Amino acid sequence: MLVYTLLAVVAIIVALFVTPMRYKVWTATGIISAAAIAAITLAVKAFSDGTTELMSFSTIFFGRETLMVDPLSGLFLVIIAIASIATVIYSRGYVEGYLKRYSSAHISLHYTALVTLVIAMMAVVLSSGGFSFLFSWEMMTIASFILILFEAERQEVRRAALNYLVMMHIGFMLLVVGFVMVYNVTGSANFAAIVDYFKMQAPLPLFVILFLGFGMKAGIFPMHIWLPEAHPAAPSHVSAIMSGVMIKTGIYGIIRLMQAIDLNVQLLNTIGMIILFSGIITGLWGVIMAAMQNDIKRLLAYSSIENVGVILIGLGVAAIGHSAGSDLIGMCGMCGALLHVVNHSLFKTLLFFSAGNIYSKMHTTSLNKMGGLAKHMPMTAIIMLFAVVAICALPPLNGFVSELLIYIGMFNGVSDGREVLFSVAAIIALSLIGGIVVLAFTKLYGTIFLGSPRSTHVAESTEVDNYRIGAMAIPIAAILFIGLLPQFAIHPITMVAEAITGDDNTIAVEYFDPTLSTLSYISWALIAVIVALYLLKRRAQRNRTISEGPTWGCGFTAPNERMQYTGESFSEGLESITKPLMNDTVDGRSVEKSEIFPQPHNYRIQHKDKVDSWLAQWWVKMMHRINGYVMRLRTGRVNNYITFALVFFIVVLVLSLFNVL
Repeated sequence: MLVYTLLAVVAIIVALFVTPMRYKVWTATGIISAAAIAAITLAVKAFSDGTTELMSFSTIFFGRETLMVDPLSGLFLVIIAIASIATVIYSRGYVEGYLKRYSSAHISLHYTALVTLVIAMMAVVLSSGGFSFLFSWEMMTIASFILILFEAERQEVRRAALNYLVMMHIGFMLLVVGFVMVYNVTGSANFAAIVDYFKMQAPLPLFVILFLGFGMKAGIFPMHIWLPEAHPAAPSHVSAIMSGVMIKTGIYGIIRLMQAIDLNVQLLNTIGMIILFSGIITGLWGVIMAAMQNDIKRLLAYSSIENVGVILIGLGVAAIGHSAGSDLIGMCGMCGALLHVVNHSLFKTLLFFSAGNIYSKMHTTSLNKMGGLAKHMPMTAIIMLFAVVAICALPPLNGFVSELLIYIGMFNGVSDGREVLFSVAAIIALSLIGGIVVLAFTKLYGTIFLGSPRSTHVAESTEVDNYRIGAMAIPIAAILFIGLLPQFAIHPITMVAEAITGDDNTIAVEYFDPTLSTLSYISWALIAVIVALYLLKRRAQRNRTISEGPTWGCGFTAPNERMQYTGESFSEGLESITKPLMNDTVDGRSVEKSEIFPQPHNYRIQHKDKVDSWLAQWWVKMMHRINGYVMRLRTGRVNNYITFALVFFIVVLVLSLFNVL
């Protein structure tokens, strides 16, 4: 089987490199579409037949392993398939602008890495654990590292890619340690063996190690620092699949850990508290930092951290609810978390696609250089509005449904008197997160699309090609389906939750169906009212003369584009609260209050969270210092290089004599 796999990989690489430049995207689309169809077929099989073993093989280090599909992996396969097809179609229009800048080999490498990333993510969720899981996890990391390096000539891109690679390998080593611990105790290293390990050894140390390893990929606080650097550096379609899908593989690993825990009340309660408070801190930190950003992609990156926090809050509520003996609270939390995994993959993919449209026309991601884009890019403005409403968890779109389920679980915890303190803490945290999300995305959308243009690029911008608009229609269709027909969308989610928790999903079906059906009726009624009001307005204005004129200038006789909110001024009130959490980089000087008639100022500020300097910048400086010492050895003299080699062999010989090596 290994031989056939290697031959298939070689064939894919050869096909991508041999194909002419303009057809590489279609070759990649064909490969990814075939993989997506296979993935959806397996998912359907998992939902109809339950757990199915696909393949079994032996490994030298971790024993016998299998590739298998169950409802949880089936759900993630569907997420990966939808996002992958949308991403590769979108890339056709986005990459076209780079075809003259880069060689055929460069584009081939990009699409090879994209195909590898998609297949590796599918392999991660199909693997039973051990060697196959770690191998697929590492391939996923390497492929995404290459994708981030698409514009490697830029220094900030190389720095972000290196930061990402180092952080991912720290997480990878934690996973290796965790699986080795399982193998040493049980003789096997798959996910099923973790169940036996938890019964034989103290479970908390292993859980914490693996939780940190998976949390590095998911972007859990304080391991989130690679996200705000990697996403602005990567192409927008790469950011979409990494943020929308790849970081969810970390969530997948955490859910597998929860699935392996025996329903010991005390253990489940402790783990639930760890997950819940990690979610609260991650969500609040992510959304506060998102609201402070003046760069589109950095704002979206921090927003991904916030949504990971929301998912963890749901998982924490599920664990604490089960430990308290309430299957309903547990199912609400688990179903809400799983549905939010799906929802976030849809609207975050759409948001990064929108950011890519804007960047390709404006050649910048700075909010303070935009404004008034809705007139020049109307389709992008409408599509991004859907994504913004969805991520703000506003009805009638999908983000509201998943967060509603989590809220129902928390309110049930309060009303039933089960873990009331934790339920109240989670309600307050999720409410704060929701409020600041609205602030952040009102700022994002308003500053980009409304108001007056702040640069000449706005006037020169036009709508993007139909390939990109078509790719964006894929997640929009799913967003509308979940938002308007949640009673049907919840059924596969409850099946997955039942497989994870072992509960009878009839509890969820009996409780969710009436609630979500009512929500659906309200959503359709809301749409009907909006359409009716619009038609009445059109009819009332049919025979009236409508004149246009300038808006009120607030007392100014000659208002201009500088007299409107910038991204910085929009969130100025929040900045006064969050200043201790940030390291600010300021270029220029702001207008002082004493300047009655201010002169022209150049002012630019960048907000970075302090965790970045605490956990990341120190090792970057250390590597620069080590590199400086190593560079001193480059003397250019052959006799020096021979001496270095001789010294090395002598050191090896001495260490061997003392049995060190």
